[in-house]
Amino acid sequence: MDQSYNDYFILLSALLLIIGVLTTKFSSRLGVPALILFILVGMLTGSDGLGFIHFDNPQMAQLIGIFALIIILFEGGLQTKWSTVKSVTKPALSLATLGVILTTVIVALAAKLILGVSWLEGFLFGAIVGSTDAAAVFAVLKGQNIRARLGATLEAESGSNDPMAMFLTISFIQLILIDNPSYLLLVGSFFWQMGIGLVIGLLLGRLATFAINQINLDSSGLYPVFALAFALLTYSLTDIVQASGLLAVYVAALVIGNSDLTYRQSIFRFNEGFAWIAQILMFTILGLLVFPSQLITFDVIVKGLLLSVILVLVARPIAVFLSTIKMGYDLKERVFLSWAGLRGAVPIVLATFPMLAGLENSQLFFNVVFFVVLISALVQGSTIATFAEKLGLVGPKKIEPPHSLELVSIGKANAEILEFEVSEETNITNKPLAAIDFPNDVLINAIIRSNELITPYGETEIKVGDILYILVSRESKEELKKMLKQN
Repeated sequence: MDQSYNDYFILLSALLLIIGVLTTKFSSRLGVPALILFILVGMLTGSDGLGFIHFDNPQMAQLIGIFALIIILFEGGLQTKWSTVKSVTKPALSLATLGVILTTVIVALAAKLILGVSWLEGFLFGAIVGSTDAAAVFAVLKGQNIRARLGATLEAESGSNDPMAMFLTISFIQLILIDNPSYLLLVGSFFWQMGIGLVIGLLLGRLATFAINQINLDSSGLYPVFALAFALLTYSLTDIVQASGLLAVYVAALVIGNSDLTYRQSIFRFNEGFAWIAQILMFTILGLLVFPSQLITFDVIVKGLLLSVILVLVARPIAVFLSTIKMGYDLKERVFLSWAGLRGAVPIVLATFPMLAGLENSQLFFNVVFFVVLISALVQGSTIATFAEKLGLVGPKKIEPPHSLELVSIGKANAEILEFEVSEETNITNKPLAAIDFPNDVLINAIIRSNELITPYGETEIKVGDILYILVSRESKEELKKMLKQN
């Protein structure tokens, strides 16, 4: 009996992953965010659907959701370029703090009237839907040619506002449950969580970078696992001291991703694939947790629609316009930032907190939050690219390089291949390879020029725009990089 159950579980897991991967392909053609289809897969296979899986465990869903968010935030931080983000740090942090608070307050007023709950419960609902979602934003913006500054603002905001929403959610639950809460203690807790989370993220990010670059593992496939282990370690250590683990993970990933890293491409590609698995698992599980018979009711639909309209068309725009005063955004950019405030997994995961706390209206909150997320992802998520185009906020089209180089590296070889794009400032331009004084243990393996492979010879001249694949020993790596950076 147990063996057949195990086989059934493994088979179902395989089918869900296959369906999830294929879903990503169809989502772009249908113009619907993949997360919507993942959720629908969960709802379809659940108890109210085809009945393949019966899942009604908010605690397990919360654990899986947080684990997945760690992976997704880590991957998002790795891919984020600090050179782009540093120019939007101030507005992103303003949106992640003041913006979340303003959204919470406005939605709380609406929730008090529409849901007929107490003031504290209204503020709890506002806190749950107050933040944009990193998983949704990263997934929807990936591959889009939206202006770099706007994309960076949205990504930095979504990566850093989850801690604020989680803090507010837990705080309002405590205020509801505790007879005489200490408001001063809550304020102190906020600064502790954000400050210590930031510090631990910076420290462990640097420690992870140092460890990855110094350790000599037997296989290059172990380096991505090693990096991922630091992401989990960062969250757990930060959470143990009751600080913001999600903020720490995102900050650590920013540090790692913007550092000079051994086996950089292997680490990035592994975490990109693992983040997709985490998204598929998380949204499918959250889809399983909701029962369509409870969700698709007149009461939930009406209340969910009203709150969605207020969130998208009132609360978010007010929060954006007030949070970005005198920060260099014009009217069109603010309108776009308002529309691009996607809700996703985080509000649904946060909606499990009141359920585990046993609050009276927790099931109502979960169903309405779920409906709000569906509306946000479906309506906003599927129109972001079109909206940006209509407002004239698209940048140069992002073109993925058609060439690729797959490497199977053994740590014992004590060597690696670097990818370097030649710019006008590089001092090796217009010189033949034979005339360039490369350090010892350096070999130009391949040159990509105008998307064509060129086999390098001594007489081959280096041109601006060439992409060089350079085999270099660990000992000569720093010397080579210094030489290439010289003017």
